[in-house]
Amino acid sequence: MKKKDANNKRRDFLKSLAGLTAGMMLPMTGRPLEAAMASPENPNRIVKDRMGELLPQRKFGNSGEYITMLGLGGAHIARMSDAEAEKTIEKAIEGGVRFFDNAESYGSGEGERKYGRFLTPKYRDIAFIQSKTTARDGKTARQHLEGTLNRMKTDYLDLYYIHAVTSPSDVDGRLKNGVLDVLLEAKSSGKIKHIGFSGHSDYKANMRMLETTDMMEACQMPINAFDPNYKSFINNVLPLLVEKGIAPVAMKTLANGGFFGGTSHFSHGSNPRIVPAVLSVQEAVHFSWSMPISTIVTGADDSKMLEEKIGLAKSFKKMDEKQRQQLVEKVANFDGKLVEFYKV
Repeated sequence: MKKKDANNKRRDFLKSLAGLTAGMMLPMTGRPLEAAMASPENPNRIVKDRMGELLPQRKFGNSGEYITMLGLGGAHIARMSDAEAEKTIEKAIEGGVRFFDNAESYGSGEGERKYGRFLTPKYRDIAFIQSKTTARDGKTARQHLEGTLNRMKTDYLDLYYIHAVTSPSDVDGRLKNGVLDVLLEAKSSGKIKHIGFSGHSDYKANMRMLETTDMMEACQMPINAFDPNYKSFINNVLPLLVEKGIAPVAMKTLANGGFFGGTSHFSHGSNPRIVPAVLSVQEAVHFSWSMPISTIVTGADDSKMLEEKIGLAKSFKKMDEKQRQQLVEKVANFDGKLVEFYKV
């Protein structure tokens, strides 16, 4: 009975989201640049820029802005050689990606330095760039922000996060110690355009942030086909984001290696594998894009892996409620402590 009740709860929730996803997605129209601006008749933003055709765009919360449905993850960029990082960034631009993720903690700033070398000098005008601070106090947050701007060789960030909140008390402490105040000050001065937060370990931390402040414009968190089965961000946080008009930014769509049997970040392993034993990569990623999210931040190990994700974006067709529920139930018997090892 307990398992049946859980399945019914997941089914009802996914059904409630079915109508919301369509409103997020803004498919490419193929219309010329000057005719592709947003209007009541045409909800799409620009579908081409000086570098060519963009991937389909989605709404960035209630901001009035639009971002490409796929973004490049900075943590993996930090781990690449300079040559591969440059190649991957160029592949992203060529493939229509215009959303670029990073954080001061990725490779002790190396991810940001690579963006400063290979992204911003050539593409700052067309790139939506986000970064993040793990600071627990305002002084450190200010230092992190200035360091980020210097490393990435830019005067501003499109989005800056309070990064990796771990618990309700962690949220309370950071806000009490002035981290959000620094971000609001930076927004007023033009150093950042939008404010957000990220959290992947405890959905209750994300909920606490949403209960405590109404200043957040984006939230980066796990969105994958296994999540509804275990300490779920989709079930508990996503409805709040949609209700508040906050942009959901998806990460860990393959559980950061957990779908491949890994139990540590970036790694595959020998534990039971969701991919390819039960789901294909395409099914897993298309599930996440079928949620009402703004974009997926993909952790590509190299340019070839990024090219695969670009192809999946171009081939995406929204799964209906029945298809999504089937995938959730197919993976329900896996051990959450292994698959999503980053949750507490």
